[in-house]
Amino acid sequence: MKDNQLQRFLLPHLGEPHDVRMLYLIESELNKERATWTDRTSISIPAGSELSFLTYFNAFPASYWRRWSQLDSVILRVEVHGTARIDVYRSKLDGARIGIEGKVVTDGVAEFELSLAPFEVGGWMWWEITTETDVTVTEAGWYAPHAPKPQIMPDGTEVGPFPARVTVGIPTFNRPADAVAALEALASDPAVDAVIDAVIMPDQGTKHPADEPGYEDAVAHFGKRFHEFRQGNLGGSGGYSRIMYEALGDGAAGAAKSPYILYMDDDIAIEPDSVLRALAIARYAKSPILVGGQMLNLQERSHLHSMGEVVNRGDFMWTAAPHVHYDHDFAAHPLSDRGKFGDKPDAPNSRDLHRRIDVDYNGWWMCMIPRVVAEEIGQPLPLFIKWDDAEYGLRAGQHGYPTATWPGIAIWHMAWSDKDDAIDWQAYFHLRNRLIVAAMQHDGEIDGIIRSMLKATVKHLLCLEYSTVAIQIEAIKDFMKGPDQLFDILETSLPRIAAIRKEYPDAVILPSAAELPRPTGTPGVPIKDIGGRLAPVKKAVWLAKGLKHSLRPANPAHHDVPQANFAPIEARWFSLSRVDGATVATADGRGVVYRKRDLDKAKDLFKQTRDLHKELKANFDQLRTQYRAAHPDLVSREAWSKVFDSE
Repeated sequence: MKDNQLQRFLLPHLGEPHDVRMLYLIESELNKERATWTDRTSISIPAGSELSFLTYFNAFPASYWRRWSQLDSVILRVEVHGTARIDVYRSKLDGARIGIEGKVVTDGVAEFELSLAPFEVGGWMWWEITTETDVTVTEAGWYAPHAPKPQIMPDGTEVGPFPARVTVGIPTFNRPADAVAALEALASDPAVDAVIDAVIMPDQGTKHPADEPGYEDAVAHFGKRFHEFRQGNLGGSGGYSRIMYEALGDGAAGAAKSPYILYMDDDIAIEPDSVLRALAIARYAKSPILVGGQMLNLQERSHLHSMGEVVNRGDFMWTAAPHVHYDHDFAAHPLSDRGKFGDKPDAPNSRDLHRRIDVDYNGWWMCMIPRVVAEEIGQPLPLFIKWDDAEYGLRAGQHGYPTATWPGIAIWHMAWSDKDDAIDWQAYFHLRNRLIVAAMQHDGEIDGIIRSMLKATVKHLLCLEYSTVAIQIEAIKDFMKGPDQLFDILETSLPRIAAIRKEYPDAVILPSAAELPRPTGTPGVPIKDIGGRLAPVKKAVWLAKGLKHSLRPANPAHHDVPQANFAPIEARWFSLSRVDGATVATADGRGVVYRKRDLDKAKDLFKQTRDLHKELKANFDQLRTQYRAAHPDLVSREAWSKVFDSE
């Protein structure tokens, strides 16, 4: 039975605050005492207590198992010392609770075999416990009734079943403490450590994990299983490509021939059990699939930031999958929260979390790729950062290997809302790589993409983000140069883009707005978001006002004395389009930039952009042909070997 474990019962680390505990267990408000534990898989519960495990890490996402796995049923097994009643429940698509089965157990094991039939479109299963005496649950978990069976490949042949073995890859760039912490987390759980064949860490920075306290002990723990590769800054795609290159190669890092390769970011906190869960899913899948971990918010750890993403085929931009809600707070809205009667449609609750969410790809903050998939479809594209994970997921899907973003498998990562990556140097890679992937994956017209780009350009100009528009111009130019240069500019694009940004004041970070004179004020400029029932009308009015102001010459006095100091949430087009100079705090709150309106510069940037848009539309079909023809070489081991051999 234990060899067929799908999901362990799991408890939070000792000392976790209440909001984080809510990811693991919910104790009734009527309980007189709290449950206690000394390890993460057994719990002592006082008599007269009720606990529910309808929680993110302990409920069983049955609809996902029904959709993707070989299983028709699963087994819940709970080992109890003392006397307690165990009740098993399931949810429907809308979160409605339905009792399945229950029994009283005294010093024994409660075991339930549960059908997956009712979970076609959504639903979880979970268990609750009511104690008659002091009780210790020594072990619990969800199990398969049989061992993994062979998997069906897209061509109808069979592979596997494969052993529970994985190579973990963690690229790192100037985050030595984070990288060491990731190694320590993997080593901290004996069950997780036991399935790891190798740990591959490409180090692309100037601050090395090897110089960090704890590194030597972590490396000693993994011994010959640990492999570090120092290389130039090739970005995320270069780091992840090195991991795949070595894992599939004939060197020491690939000697174990692991059937699965697990990608993880270095700047994360991982729930180690996620490794075991991803392996179980990958092994029990009907056909090989990519298994993605979800993203919890590292700064608000009870918040689920991302639970599934797709690429919108209209404008070829990534977005949340249908029914996904960013930044869901489980402490405020546990899985049991169905909302209240009479709530507005957009009122926060957890109903949509009971749906199965289907995705196009998963971010490489955590993603498990079967070896058979990597061997067939090749390496990541040389994109430096952004879109490499999306393209790989789309490519895998084209070959018949879908991606599933799985609830209960997760890492903690800084939320996107705490980064400026849509307007800083990364904006170049966002746009260039979006166009590259669109050329390879998008079969429709480019009109929707160009409309989206034009809208973004206008918003950037209204927000006085001239450096962003300037590097997006470079992005379009570099895309139109074709695919032959991608490897050549892998290391040089970032320095070139950084140099361009230095020419614009909105890219120069100052320590504090206090270094500048006190703002003169912004009469009539809206600060809060424009919402409510009349939002479209209000936005149209403010857009007209903003455009009228933006088409007038700026008052140069406001380039020396700002009119306002805006927080990031206030720095919107409807506020910035009405000023000639203002500071905006960076997303991380560590500094400000002084944005200054320049009509001539804005006109020139807009003209360059529109001219490029016309050229892009005229040549996109030809470029699409070029990029698709080059794709096999761009993702080949031979091409990447030249990069790695030159490092």
